[in-house]
Amino acid sequence: MKMTLLEMVQNILSDMDSEEVNSISDTNEAAQIAQVIKSTYNNLIATRFIPELAQMFKLTSLSSSARPTHFTTPSRIKNLEFIDYNKAENVGEVKYSRLKYIEPDDFLSVSDSRDSLSSNVLQVLDYQADTTLLIRKDIMPSYYTSFDDEHIVMDAYKATLESTLQSSKTRAYGIRFPLFDANTDSFTPDIDDTMFPYLLAESKSTAMSLFKSGSDPKIEQAARRQKVYVQNDMYKINRSNPKNRYGRH
Repeated sequence: MKMTLLEMVQNILSDMDSEEVNSISDTNEAAQIAQVIKSTYNNLIATRFIPELAQMFKLTSLSSSARPTHFTTPSRIKNLEFIDYNKAENVGEVKYSRLKYIEPDDFLSVSDSRDSLSSNVLQVLDYQADTTLLIRKDIMPSYYTSFDDEHIVMDAYKATLESTLQSSKTRAYGIRFPLFDANTDSFTPDIDDTMFPYLLAESKSTAMSLFKSGSDPKIEQAARRQKVYVQNDMYKINRSNPKNRYGRH
């Protein structure tokens, strides 16, 4: 069962035998509890794979003729599962194709195998890799890599169709961290119903430790129980063979 931030703060304050509040802003203690919940939430989503935080998104093109195949990931992206690019050449046509991730050294091998003086090759200075990449400019991209875990570099673009690869033609999928508003009573943390008891139990345990000189054994036990439950019940939709693909590419 989901709870608003105010409801969670009130629940924790009640177990701490603290002053009741009607708003997070009523007391300093209530505001402190809200910050504890925020920190606990951020720790929770940073250290676990939470399926409901997965979403589709567009990459951000550098829109630079000097680096026509470079992109960055949007803010708060935890990991990137895959990238598709619309390789259609006719107006209004949609023809997405899955790009293959290759390691930086393999990408460099592909780049180095090209003729640097060929008319269909563009020499691109990559500041992250501190080297010159040889990018094909007569075909659509097939591969991508990242030299710094932030910028994404694709291996080719079709200069007769577009001067740079376009953000609007990308289709990426991965985990994106949501924002947490610790100042709004009605704010509801963006996690599944099954994870709320664990978030509340962990927040309560932390608050007890910080503000009451030690946590309650029963609260600690509840937090451990919820942790085990959450780890075994991540998905709403059953998956027979889940794949562990957690790292950003």
